[in-house]
Parts: sequence; structure tokens; C-alpha cells
Amino acid sequence: MLFLLPAYLSEETPLQHFAPSISEYIEKTDYFFVENEKTARKVIKFFCPSKKQSELKLYILDKYSENNDLKEAQQLMKNGQDFGLLSEAGLPCIADPGNIMVSWCHENNISVVPINGPSSIILALIASGFNGQEFSFNGYLPIDQIARKQKILSLENLVQKTGYSQIFMETPYRNNQLLESLTKFLSPHTKLCIASNINHPKDEFIKTKKIGEWQKTKIDLHKIPTVFVIGR
Repeated sequence: MLFLLPAYLSEETPLQHFAPSISEYIEKTDYFFVENEKTARKVIKFFCPSKKQSELKLYILDKYSENNDLKEAQQLMKNGQDFGLLSEAGLPCIADPGNIMVSWCHENNISVVPINGPSSIILALIASGFNGQEFSFNGYLPIDQIARKQKILSLENLVQKTGYSQIFMETPYRNNQLLESLTKFLSPHTKLCIASNINHPKDEFIKTKKIGEWQKTKIDLHKIPTVFVIGR
């Protein structure tokens, strides 16, 4: 089996906020696909502090990975070895390359078991006050300024025409630049939700305001995990 395991959104979130099944599934295997070894070890220790780190077998699965890079692990799975798949944060396979292994498992008749856990994208949406029935997740916006402006205006146009909420994110160290672009290019009447440090017991910040209001608000999002939502 391949267990799709959620990671915490914030290291400060108490363990009791998570379903016990996460720890139970992590205990079932020492074999994991991970995007970052250091992060994965911290997540595993968080859920299963007694698990021996020296016995973990971690296989890197990141945006550069291809099936050819994972042949050893895939052969182990064909031989009956269970694996877990861990995201950097939240649920795997959303803004995460884990779908490569999930697709391979379906093609090779290996069971895929999704485990309940937090998703910053869904939590931001439901806390935004926007349309939660019809929405799109757009991943990361372009870095190039011209392409970014075009994408921002395109998303705004979609919201105005369809009412579909538009969700996107940025690498945390570029959050402030993205917010600057949003407040520069969007209409003052367009609504934007900023959801930062989701699930952090003290520093969670989720606010929905019109762009005209955000232009007058001082906020520092540098290196803070953040999800942005445009809606109406």
C-alpha cells in the first residue's frame, strides 16, 4: 500500500489536533517518499516520537523526480513493501509532486490510502467568506513581472465573470513582492483574503478585505507560509 500522509501546517499545532490514524499509519512502515529529508524526519518525530530515525528509509520525491529515479522503491512496493508519502506541509499531491507515485501505484495495482489531515488551500478558502462551491487552485503565480501582471488580471476577470474563487500561493520569501503586485494591479474594489500561518495557535492571520483597504494596511508576510484567495 501507499499511505498518503498529511504533515502539519505549523510545528506549533498541538498533536491532539490531528487524527490518531496519522501516527498509526506512520508506525506501520519505515519506508517513505519525501520531498525534503530534514522536514520529513521532523514530521515523523512529531507524530511518532518513539520511532527510530536510524531505521527510516527515505526516498526523495521532488519536482525534479521521474519514475526512473524511483525504480528501487517501486520494486520494493511490487514485492509487497508498504510506503508512506509525506508532503512538506498539509496534504500530499496538492502543490506537491507526490502524484507521480500515486499514478504509478494505480497503474501497478497497488492500493492508495489517503489519510485525513489539514490542507492550507481548503482552510484558506473556507475561512475567506468566498464561494466554496466553485473555485480553482492556481498553484504558484509567474515570477516574471509582466507574466505575473497578466495572470493576476486574468484571475480577477474570472472572479468578476464567473464568481469562482481563485486560490494561489507563493514561495514564502517572495510573499511581500506578490502582495505588492496584487495591491498594484487589482481593482480597489476586488476582495482578497490573506491566510498566513494557518493552524498556528498564536500567530494565525486570516483576513478578507478589499484591495483598497489592503493598500492602507501594513503587513509583513516575509517567510510566512501564506495562501491568497481572490473572490467576491
